[in-house]
Parts: sequence; C-alpha cells; structure tokens
Amino acid sequence: MAIRVYLEEVLKTREMTSKELCALVDITEANLSILRSGKAKGVRFSTINKICWHLKCDVGDILKFDGKLSETPTPAWGGGRQNGFLVELEGNQDE
Repeated sequence: MAIRVYLEEVLKTREMTSKELCALVDITEANLSILRSGKAKGVRFSTINKICWHLKCDVGDILKFDGKLSETPTPAWGGGRQNGFLVELEGNQDE
C-alpha cells in the first residue's frame, strides 16, 4: 500500500487509547480499527480533521506516503482511473 498509517504510534505518544479517540471523534471502534490497521480504502477529510485536532498533530504525523504506487484493479463495470480520478465509460453500459 502506498499510504502508511501511523495512528497507533501517535496514540501511544499522546497517551490516549483508541477507545478515548473514538468517543472524541464520534466514530466506531471498528472503523478506527480498520483505519489503524491500514486496511481502510478511504477516509473522509472531516474524520482526519477531527483525529488531528484531538491528537494535536498534523496529517503527516498519521499518514505517510511510502514512495510506491498502489495499483488499483479496474472495476468490473469497465471504468478506470485517469489522472488519479475514477472515470466511467461513456454510453450505456447495458448494451
């Protein structure tokens, strides 16, 4: 994965439990666990904003680019990525 998550390390540095952060950010422990493990496919900017505010950190403290390109498989509906954006094929896909 191209993006590494260092949330666990920041939590330890701040002496805060993930359960405490969940209560402050208003997300479930399951969702925070997915984020902490690096298995999340995406995260809302508003969630990152709340996490950083409560941990008094910068986004770069919890998310880091490892210098590798993460390959994303082409969706079954035939679309793909173009310049980093998800695009759909033009026309009716049912034909």
